[in-house]
Amino acid sequence: MSKQPADRTELLQGTLDMLILRTLLFGPSHGHAIAKHIQRTTDEVLQVEHGSLYPALHRLEKKKWIASKWETAKDKNREFKYYRLTHDGKKQLAVEESKWKRLAGAIACVMWPAEEG
Repeated sequence: MSKQPADRTELLQGTLDMLILRTLLFGPSHGHAIAKHIQRTTDEVLQVEHGSLYPALHRLEKKKWIASKWETAKDKNREFKYYRLTHDGKKQLAVEESKWKRLAGAIACVMWPAEEG
């Protein structure tokens, strides 16, 4: 059983899609490795459950932002479905990053307004 922090953050669907696309920018990866990358790089704050990850991967594949291919593991006992970012996925990632920066900036203005005077 894994340790679940009390302040674990839930991801919005669009945010998860963006994080998956960003993770695949580094190269092809299988689903479990994508989830672990997001978890590791956020110091365990974001934990992507399989029930959210795989529907997101299928959704991104349907939109042609990622492509997948089954590959045999080095031990030849298992196959993994590897996902890679497509050209359209790279373009969409740029769009999503731009929207995210704008949204984060707007929220920051409300949360930490500049001092007047």
